[in-house]
Amino acid sequence: MPETRSKALNPGLVLTHVVLIVGAIVMALPYVIQVITSLKSYQETIQVPPVLWPAHFQWGNYLEIFSASFPVGVQLMNTTLAAAARAAGQLLLGSMAAYAFARLKFRFRGAIFAVFLSVLMVPGQLFLIPQYQVIQTLGWLDSLQALFLPGIFSAFGVFLLRQYFMTLPLELDEAARLDGCNPFQIYWHILLPLVRPALVALALLTVVNSWNDLLWPLVVNSSPEHLPVSAGLANLQGQFVDKYQLIMAGAVLTTAPIILLFAVLQRQFIAGFATSGLK
Repeated sequence: MPETRSKALNPGLVLTHVVLIVGAIVMALPYVIQVITSLKSYQETIQVPPVLWPAHFQWGNYLEIFSASFPVGVQLMNTTLAAAARAAGQLLLGSMAAYAFARLKFRFRGAIFAVFLSVLMVPGQLFLIPQYQVIQTLGWLDSLQALFLPGIFSAFGVFLLRQYFMTLPLELDEAARLDGCNPFQIYWHILLPLVRPALVALALLTVVNSWNDLLWPLVVNSSPEHLPVSAGLANLQGQFVDKYQLIMAGAVLTTAPIILLFAVLQRQFIAGFATSGLK
Protein backbone atom coordinates (compact mmCIF):
# COMPACT_ATOMS: atom_id res chain seq x y z
CA MET A 1 0.00 0.00 0.00
CA PRO A 2 2.73 2.60 0.79
CA GLU A 3 4.38 1.88 -2.57
CA THR A 4 1.06 2.29 -4.38
CA ARG A 5 0.42 5.64 -2.70
CA SER A 6 3.93 6.87 -3.50
CA LYS A 7 3.45 5.99 -7.16
CA ALA A 8 0.04 7.67 -7.25
CA LEU A 9 1.51 10.86 -5.74
CA ASN A 10 4.52 10.96 -8.02
CA PRO A 11 5.29 14.70 -8.40
CA GLY A 12 6.38 14.27 -12.02
CA LEU A 13 3.16 12.48 -12.93
CA VAL A 14 1.02 15.09 -11.17
CA LEU A 15 2.90 17.91 -12.93
CA THR A 16 2.39 16.18 -16.28
CA HIS A 17 -1.36 15.92 -15.73
CA VAL A 18 -1.57 19.55 -14.58
CA VAL A 19 0.26 20.73 -17.70
CA LEU A 20 -1.98 18.61 -19.95
CA ILE A 21 -5.15 19.87 -18.25
CA VAL A 22 -4.03 23.50 -18.57
CA GLY A 23 -3.13 22.92 -22.22
CA ALA A 24 -6.53 21.34 -22.89
CA ILE A 25 -8.30 24.31 -21.28
CA VAL A 26 -6.26 26.79 -23.30
CA MET A 27 -7.02 24.90 -26.52
CA ALA A 28 -10.76 24.60 -25.79
CA LEU A 29 -11.25 28.15 -24.45
CA PRO A 30 -11.53 29.91 -27.86
CA TYR A 31 -14.20 27.48 -29.00
CA VAL A 32 -16.13 27.93 -25.71
CA ILE A 33 -16.00 31.70 -26.14
CA GLN A 34 -17.15 31.26 -29.72
CA VAL A 35 -20.18 29.23 -28.66
CA ILE A 36 -21.09 31.65 -25.86
CA THR A 37 -20.76 34.67 -28.16
CA SER A 38 -23.02 33.01 -30.74
CA LEU A 39 -25.78 32.91 -28.11
CA LYS A 40 -25.50 36.57 -27.09
CA SER A 41 -27.68 39.44 -28.21
CA TYR A 42 -26.30 42.21 -30.38
CA GLN A 43 -26.16 44.62 -27.42
CA GLU A 44 -24.18 42.14 -25.32
CA THR A 45 -21.55 41.64 -28.03
CA ILE A 46 -20.75 45.38 -28.22
CA GLN A 47 -21.11 46.18 -24.52
CA VAL A 48 -18.08 47.58 -22.67
CA PRO A 49 -16.89 45.98 -20.44
CA PRO A 50 -17.71 42.77 -22.33
CA VAL A 51 -20.42 40.45 -21.06
CA LEU A 52 -18.99 37.03 -20.22
CA TRP A 53 -22.33 35.20 -20.04
CA PRO A 54 -25.52 36.12 -21.91
CA ALA A 55 -28.59 36.98 -19.87
CA HIS A 56 -30.73 34.87 -22.21
CA PHE A 57 -29.55 32.42 -24.85
CA GLN A 58 -30.38 33.80 -28.29
CA TRP A 59 -30.95 30.59 -30.25
CA GLY A 60 -32.54 32.69 -32.95
CA ASN A 61 -29.05 33.74 -34.09
CA TYR A 62 -28.68 30.35 -35.79
CA LEU A 63 -32.02 30.74 -37.53
CA GLU A 64 -31.02 34.21 -38.66
CA ILE A 65 -27.87 32.76 -40.21
CA PHE A 66 -29.94 30.51 -42.46
CA SER A 67 -32.35 33.32 -43.31
CA ALA A 68 -29.61 35.75 -44.32
CA SER A 69 -29.08 36.93 -47.87
CA PHE A 70 -26.57 34.21 -48.72
CA PRO A 71 -27.23 30.43 -48.85
CA VAL A 72 -25.50 29.00 -45.77
CA GLY A 73 -27.35 25.70 -46.07
CA VAL A 74 -26.25 25.28 -49.69
CA GLN A 75 -22.69 26.20 -48.75
CA LEU A 76 -22.65 23.60 -45.99
CA MET A 77 -23.83 21.03 -48.52
CA ASN A 78 -21.12 22.14 -50.97
CA THR A 79 -18.49 21.77 -48.27
CA THR A 80 -19.73 18.31 -47.31
CA LEU A 81 -19.85 17.06 -50.90
CA ALA A 82 -16.41 18.48 -51.74
CA ALA A 83 -14.86 16.97 -48.60
CA ALA A 84 -16.45 13.57 -49.29
CA ALA A 85 -15.30 13.60 -52.93
CA ARG A 86 -11.75 14.53 -51.94
CA ALA A 87 -11.62 11.85 -49.28
CA ALA A 88 -12.99 9.18 -51.61
CA GLY A 89 -10.55 10.11 -54.36
CA GLN A 90 -7.54 10.12 -52.07
CA LEU A 91 -8.47 6.82 -50.46
CA LEU A 92 -8.93 5.07 -53.81
CA LEU A 93 -6.11 6.59 -55.84
CA GLY A 94 -3.72 6.94 -52.92
CA SER A 95 -4.17 3.37 -51.73
CA MET A 96 -3.64 1.99 -55.25
CA ALA A 97 -0.45 4.00 -55.72
CA ALA A 98 0.76 3.11 -52.22
CA TYR A 99 0.15 -0.59 -52.85
CA ALA A 100 2.16 -0.42 -56.07
CA PHE A 101 5.11 1.32 -54.38
CA ALA A 102 5.06 -0.98 -51.35
CA ARG A 103 4.33 -4.44 -52.79
CA LEU A 104 4.98 -4.47 -56.54
CA LYS A 105 8.44 -4.63 -58.08
CA PHE A 106 9.10 -2.57 -61.20
CA ARG A 107 11.93 -0.54 -62.65
CA PHE A 108 12.72 2.86 -61.16
CA ARG A 109 10.27 2.31 -58.33
CA GLY A 110 12.45 4.18 -55.85
CA ALA A 111 13.14 7.06 -58.24
CA ILE A 112 9.45 7.49 -59.08
CA PHE A 113 8.53 7.43 -55.41
CA ALA A 114 11.19 10.07 -54.71
CA VAL A 115 9.54 12.28 -57.34
CA PHE A 116 6.22 11.80 -55.54
CA LEU A 117 7.79 12.85 -52.25
CA SER A 118 9.40 15.90 -53.84
CA VAL A 119 5.90 17.31 -54.35
CA LEU A 120 5.63 17.65 -50.56
CA MET A 121 8.49 20.15 -50.61
CA VAL A 122 6.68 22.54 -52.97
CA PRO A 123 4.31 25.13 -51.41
CA GLY A 124 0.74 24.51 -52.42
CA GLN A 125 0.33 28.11 -53.61
CA LEU A 126 2.61 27.37 -56.56
CA PHE A 127 0.04 24.94 -57.94
CA LEU A 128 -2.76 27.52 -58.03
CA ILE A 129 -2.07 28.81 -61.55
CA PRO A 130 -1.67 25.42 -63.31
CA GLN A 131 -4.65 23.99 -61.43
CA TYR A 132 -6.72 27.03 -62.37
CA GLN A 133 -5.75 26.58 -66.02
CA VAL A 134 -6.83 22.93 -65.90
CA ILE A 135 -10.22 23.84 -64.44
CA GLN A 136 -10.62 26.65 -66.96
CA THR A 137 -9.78 24.33 -69.87
CA LEU A 138 -12.38 21.83 -68.66
CA GLY A 139 -14.97 24.61 -68.45
CA TRP A 140 -15.58 23.98 -64.76
CA LEU A 141 -15.02 27.44 -63.34
CA ASP A 142 -17.66 28.44 -60.78
CA SER A 143 -18.86 24.86 -60.31
CA LEU A 144 -18.98 22.29 -57.54
CA GLN A 145 -16.47 19.93 -59.15
CA ALA A 146 -13.92 22.74 -59.26
CA LEU A 147 -13.81 22.64 -55.45
CA PHE A 148 -12.58 19.06 -55.12
CA LEU A 149 -10.95 18.00 -58.41
CA PRO A 150 -7.38 19.20 -57.59
CA GLY A 151 -7.57 17.59 -54.16
CA ILE A 152 -8.51 14.01 -55.08
CA PHE A 153 -4.85 12.95 -55.03
CA SER A 154 -2.19 13.61 -52.41
CA ALA A 155 1.49 12.70 -52.28
CA PHE A 156 1.27 12.67 -48.49
CA GLY A 157 -1.58 10.18 -48.65
CA VAL A 158 0.49 7.88 -50.87
CA PHE A 159 3.40 8.13 -48.44
CA LEU A 160 1.22 7.45 -45.38
CA LEU A 161 -0.49 4.41 -46.90
CA ARG A 162 2.77 3.06 -48.34
CA GLN A 163 4.32 3.10 -44.87
CA TYR A 164 1.34 1.14 -43.55
CA PHE A 165 1.41 -1.38 -46.41
CA MET A 166 5.10 -2.03 -45.70
CA THR A 167 4.28 -3.07 -42.12
CA LEU A 168 2.17 -5.99 -43.39
CA PRO A 169 3.99 -9.33 -43.80
CA LEU A 170 4.87 -10.41 -47.33
CA GLU A 171 3.59 -13.90 -46.52
CA LEU A 172 0.06 -12.56 -47.06
CA ASP A 173 0.85 -11.85 -50.70
CA GLU A 174 2.53 -15.21 -51.18
CA ALA A 175 -0.38 -17.11 -49.68
CA ALA A 176 -2.84 -15.19 -51.84
CA ARG A 177 -0.84 -15.95 -54.99
CA LEU A 178 -0.87 -19.65 -54.14
CA ASP A 179 -4.67 -19.40 -53.99
CA GLY A 180 -4.73 -17.90 -57.48
CA CYS A 181 -5.18 -14.21 -56.65
CA ASN A 182 -3.87 -11.59 -59.05
CA PRO A 183 -2.25 -8.34 -57.79
CA PHE A 184 -5.52 -6.39 -57.83
CA GLN A 185 -7.34 -9.10 -55.87
CA ILE A 186 -4.52 -9.13 -53.31
CA TYR A 187 -4.79 -5.37 -52.99
CA TRP A 188 -8.60 -5.21 -52.79
CA HIS A 189 -9.52 -8.33 -50.81
CA ILE A 190 -6.44 -9.05 -48.68
CA LEU A 191 -4.41 -5.94 -47.90
CA LEU A 192 -6.87 -3.06 -48.16
CA PRO A 193 -9.06 -4.26 -45.25
CA LEU A 194 -5.92 -4.52 -43.10
CA VAL A 195 -4.96 -0.87 -43.60
CA ARG A 196 -8.28 0.48 -42.35
CA PRO A 197 -6.72 2.59 -39.52
CA ALA A 198 -4.47 4.36 -42.02
CA LEU A 199 -7.41 4.89 -44.37
CA VAL A 200 -9.43 6.46 -41.56
CA ALA A 201 -6.50 8.72 -40.62
CA LEU A 202 -6.04 9.86 -44.22
CA ALA A 203 -9.78 10.39 -44.69
CA LEU A 204 -10.01 12.52 -41.56
CA LEU A 205 -7.02 14.65 -42.53
CA THR A 206 -8.43 15.10 -46.03
CA VAL A 207 -11.85 16.12 -44.74
CA VAL A 208 -10.34 18.65 -42.32
CA ASN A 209 -8.12 20.19 -45.00
CA SER A 210 -11.01 20.37 -47.46
CA TRP A 211 -13.37 21.79 -44.83
CA ASN A 212 -10.92 24.58 -43.96
CA ASP A 213 -9.91 25.36 -47.54
CA LEU A 214 -10.44 29.04 -48.30
CA LEU A 215 -8.00 30.26 -50.96
CA TRP A 216 -8.78 27.77 -53.73
CA PRO A 217 -12.60 28.19 -53.62
CA LEU A 218 -12.22 31.97 -53.84
CA VAL A 219 -9.95 31.55 -56.88
CA VAL A 220 -12.19 29.28 -58.96
CA ASN A 221 -15.72 30.13 -57.77
CA SER A 222 -17.53 33.42 -57.40
CA SER A 223 -21.24 32.61 -57.05
CA PRO A 224 -22.42 32.30 -53.42
CA GLU A 225 -24.32 29.09 -54.21
CA HIS A 226 -21.09 27.44 -55.44
CA LEU A 227 -18.88 28.46 -52.50
CA PRO A 228 -18.06 26.32 -49.45
CA VAL A 229 -18.96 27.48 -45.98
CA SER A 230 -15.41 28.69 -45.26
CA ALA A 231 -15.67 31.25 -48.06
CA GLY A 232 -19.25 31.95 -47.01
CA LEU A 233 -18.04 32.96 -43.56
CA ALA A 234 -15.62 35.41 -45.16
CA ASN A 235 -18.57 36.98 -46.99
CA LEU A 236 -20.57 36.94 -43.76
CA GLN A 237 -17.89 38.94 -42.01
CA GLY A 238 -18.00 41.52 -44.74
CA GLN A 239 -21.80 41.66 -44.77
CA PHE A 240 -22.32 41.81 -41.01
CA VAL A 241 -19.28 43.75 -39.82
CA ASP A 242 -20.62 44.49 -36.36
CA LYS A 243 -22.96 41.52 -35.83
CA TYR A 244 -20.42 39.30 -34.15
CA GLN A 245 -23.07 36.96 -32.77
CA LEU A 246 -23.99 35.94 -36.33
CA ILE A 247 -20.36 35.50 -37.32
CA MET A 248 -19.75 33.29 -34.29
CA ALA A 249 -22.91 31.30 -35.00
CA GLY A 250 -21.65 30.60 -38.50
CA ALA A 251 -18.25 29.62 -37.12
CA VAL A 252 -19.88 27.17 -34.69
CA LEU A 253 -21.83 25.55 -37.52
CA THR A 254 -18.57 25.22 -39.46
CA THR A 255 -16.39 23.71 -36.74
CA ALA A 256 -18.93 21.47 -34.99
CA PRO A 257 -19.08 18.74 -37.69
CA ILE A 258 -15.27 18.38 -37.73
CA ILE A 259 -15.10 18.13 -33.95
CA LEU A 260 -17.81 15.46 -33.91
CA LEU A 261 -16.10 13.55 -36.73
CA PHE A 262 -12.78 13.52 -34.90
CA ALA A 263 -14.47 12.48 -31.64
CA VAL A 264 -16.00 9.47 -33.38
CA LEU A 265 -12.88 8.43 -35.32
CA GLN A 266 -10.10 9.44 -32.94
CA ARG A 267 -9.11 5.88 -32.04
CA GLN A 268 -8.71 4.83 -35.66
CA PHE A 269 -6.94 8.12 -36.41
CA ILE A 270 -4.34 7.58 -33.68
CA ALA A 271 -3.92 3.92 -34.59
CA GLY A 272 -3.32 4.84 -38.23
CA PHE A 273 -0.32 6.98 -37.34
CA ALA A 274 0.94 4.80 -34.50
CA THR A 275 1.38 1.73 -36.74
CA SER A 276 2.41 3.37 -40.02
CA GLY A 277 5.98 4.32 -39.15
CA LEU A 278 5.13 8.02 -38.68
CA LYS A 279 5.45 8.03 -34.89
